[in-house]
Amino acid sequence: MGSLYGVNIETLNGIGKRRAELFNKLNIYSVGDLIEFYPRRYEDWSVIIPIEDAEDNQTVCIKATVSSYINSVRTKGGRLLTKFSAFDETGAVEIIYFNNKYIDSMLSYGETYLFYGKINRNISGYQMISPMFSKKENSNGMHPVYKQTQGLQNRVIENAVKTAISMLPKVINDPLPNVIREKFNLCDYDFAIKNIHFPKSENDLQKARKRLICQELLILMLGMNNLKNRDKTKTTLKLKKDFTEEFYSLLPYTLTDAQKKTIKACIDDMMFNSCSMNRLVQGDVGSGKTAVAAAVCYNAVKNGWQAAFMAPTEILAEQHYQSLSKIFKEKNITIDLLTGSQTPSQKKKIRENIASGKSDLIIGTHTLITDKTEFKNLGVVITDEQHRFGVAQRAKLLSKGENPHLLVMSATPIPRTLGLIIYGDLDISIIDELPPGRQKVDTFLISGKLRQRACNFIKKQINNGNQAYIVCPLVSEGEADLASAEEYAAELMLKEFSDIGIGILHGKLKAAEKDKIMKQFESGELSVLVSTTVIEVGVNVPNATVMMIENAEMFGLSQLHQLRGRVGRGKEKSYCILVSDNENPDTLNRLKTLCKTNNGFEIADADFLQRGPGDFFGERQHGLPQLTIADFADKTNIEISKEMCNYILNNQDEFCKREINTLNACIKRLFNKGGSNIMN
Repeated sequence: MGSLYGVNIETLNGIGKRRAELFNKLNIYSVGDLIEFYPRRYEDWSVIIPIEDAEDNQTVCIKATVSSYINSVRTKGGRLLTKFSAFDETGAVEIIYFNNKYIDSMLSYGETYLFYGKINRNISGYQMISPMFSKKENSNGMHPVYKQTQGLQNRVIENAVKTAISMLPKVINDPLPNVIREKFNLCDYDFAIKNIHFPKSENDLQKARKRLICQELLILMLGMNNLKNRDKTKTTLKLKKDFTEEFYSLLPYTLTDAQKKTIKACIDDMMFNSCSMNRLVQGDVGSGKTAVAAAVCYNAVKNGWQAAFMAPTEILAEQHYQSLSKIFKEKNITIDLLTGSQTPSQKKKIRENIASGKSDLIIGTHTLITDKTEFKNLGVVITDEQHRFGVAQRAKLLSKGENPHLLVMSATPIPRTLGLIIYGDLDISIIDELPPGRQKVDTFLISGKLRQRACNFIKKQINNGNQAYIVCPLVSEGEADLASAEEYAAELMLKEFSDIGIGILHGKLKAAEKDKIMKQFESGELSVLVSTTVIEVGVNVPNATVMMIENAEMFGLSQLHQLRGRVGRGKEKSYCILVSDNENPDTLNRLKTLCKTNNGFEIADADFLQRGPGDFFGERQHGLPQLTIADFADKTNIEISKEMCNYILNNQDEFCKREINTLNACIKRLFNKGGSNIMN
């Protein structure tokens, strides 16, 4: 089938240049792309419902005979209205079409058709509006429904897919070797493709889905393994001396055993391995990942290298700059901060220091990966909040040195089921222990009726010298019928907190304004910070003891857990108040999960089961290739695919060269989708 990826979609019968451009909008450029453009859902025309048995507002397939002449009239508004009656042995139905000038030539009086659509029941009887229809002999079975774009109807896509499938060779190089299909009871590729598009039964559809899902997950896992092995390139950057004990002496506190274990793993990677370190440090909110990063930076600089520390926001970059400057202030280490909001002259001077080697440790945002930023002797790259960066961004920063070591950190716990897929190209260390004195945050779920009581509680905390966050999901008035940061802050200033300093923080503010507000909050000049989720990551104000989150149902549990992690950082008891008027039982049970536990990994597992992978990946799955059929919430097929992957990696002698080449071609095609070319 590989050759069909080289056949332009425009060459298909009935497509042409104009329609090809519409297919391109759906990322379909070749016949091969079209064959892998799987249906979103199916319409089951195989089960015919008698008219009198149809339930109101139910989507059904009925077999009925047209019993009146088909007449079209223009309404006062200029719309074309077509009405006629049809009947079966149990009853009659009125069928209506709007603005379809061809319908009277497509249907005939006295003929029997299958009509598929939603049926409604009113005082005058049954009615169907704009149902699909077909002659009975052509319509038994399940009909595919594809994602569409304006100007490209489902019928056109379906016919194009039929033509594309007819072009498949009689003998296909199946991407899955025979031994794998037999061992894991999977159907062959020819059966899978034909039945994913035009299944003859529900059972055949499920066989096809399982086969194609497992194949796509397997290809992804093998690709991530290739990346991991490719990134493990030989490096001349080896630590000559371990300065970890000296680093410990700089700290005013004692690290946990989990932190020390993680630091040792990093140092061992950089000192004893012949390949560059590629390690993920994953830990819950407040577990002390920054101290691990600081230890790695210290060892790198003391061994004569430069270290780059990239954070996703300027606020977080500024905080890392302040905290590391404080730790290293007596050690003659030059630390620079490079962010997008700095003036051109400031950035130019800092970049000169980086290029000349005067800067030892450089902390910054995406500015670090721009072409203008060049390093003299980059030895270690650290990225914080890894889920905010993609594979390509990580690679761009690594390219600024000669095979530098890589440490990535994430405070977003990932369900164990997904660990191999998401971070298959990295070694993983988990900090599963919180530092002594870290406060457990009590969490409560309330309705809007108790908001006033919550505000009174916040005022009491402020009167005791503490501070509070209030989070709203939206930024400005008019975005939706929800509390917004600016509206909400204005209301608080006029009512509950008229005598209290309130700041407003959201993503649309300029960086300088954000920094000013955060510094006012950190210094205690502001007692309440009304914010969107820009404070989700990294903000550290130990004096803040209350986090109130409006419209909590708008957030995933993992995101709520991140927000909650902004409090409980000091000595005082801290609280999180979730406000929601949503009455859906599933939603309320989801939010109650947060009230029961502070364990981020338990919350991640619950969130994954309840909401799927959206919270962990977002639209682009954070640098992973776009998948066409696999679902990261499908634990069963993920486990099967893991077994398949391990079997292939551990038994490569069982596979012939053709089978390996076919798998490699699939890997390259998946990872190079969208022009990322990370497999080149």
